[in-house]
Amino acid sequence: MSRLRSALWLPLFDELADPRAVANLAADAEEAGWDGCFVWDHLSWRAPVQQVADSWITLAAVATATERLRLGPMVATLARRRPAKVARETATLDQLSDGRLTLGVGLGSDRFGGELSRTGEQLDDRQRGRMLDESLAILAAAWSGEPVRHRGEHYTVDDITFLPQPVQRPGVPVWAAGFPGNVKPIRRAARLDGFFPINLEHPDQLAEGAGTLTELRNGDMASYDIAVSLPAGVDPLPYAAAGATWWLTEFDPGVRLDTVRGVLRDGPANPGDGA
Repeated sequence: MSRLRSALWLPLFDELADPRAVANLAADAEEAGWDGCFVWDHLSWRAPVQQVADSWITLAAVATATERLRLGPMVATLARRRPAKVARETATLDQLSDGRLTLGVGLGSDRFGGELSRTGEQLDDRQRGRMLDESLAILAAAWSGEPVRHRGEHYTVDDITFLPQPVQRPGVPVWAAGFPGNVKPIRRAARLDGFFPINLEHPDQLAEGAGTLTELRNGDMASYDIAVSLPAGVDPLPYAAAGATWWLTEFDPGVRLDTVRGVLRDGPANPGDGA
């Protein structure tokens, strides 16, 4: 079993809505031996949360405060973003971090803060799915450094070359989120670089998803990532055995800074290290 890499997964709310505080946490995590720092990407959240930070600005702060940690939004709802803008943001952030960006993507939800309905965004899941796939196609083309000529159902990019390219080639790694057992997200994830299953209840669910991904990718899993989120204190070893390559320590919305610091002091677990 290869080493399961460890990351913080931080909701940028209230005490964590200060990008300097998050950057300091990330620097401390790097020093303590963690492998990554990923952040939630939201415009609003339900009460009692009051303050919300922008994920991209916060990630820029994390990039400048660290040297080794992998970082990224986990996950970004691309359907509420212009893909041409995301192409610029991702390439710039990958340059700033010397090639440490991972882009988590998903359909998003209106359940927790009404951030889609209250800002006039698309509410239909199928439509957001098509918008996500179209955005991913534009991003892949933009990261190639070749002129992008795209006229699709939702977006137009008319002969624009996106330079500089990301440090990572052929582009920024993309992990797709989805509920376990939902076929469409798994098929989407199989075409990308990783899968982030949401609301896992048991390692057997992960093993089933990993088996489906292995089949869809014709066994090509050597450089493929499967990330799971688990509360601090939960043993990640069964998930590593089921196929996980990353574990993201999850925190409740509105978590206190001191609580995150306590988890940092405990340090990351590395089941399977050296095995």
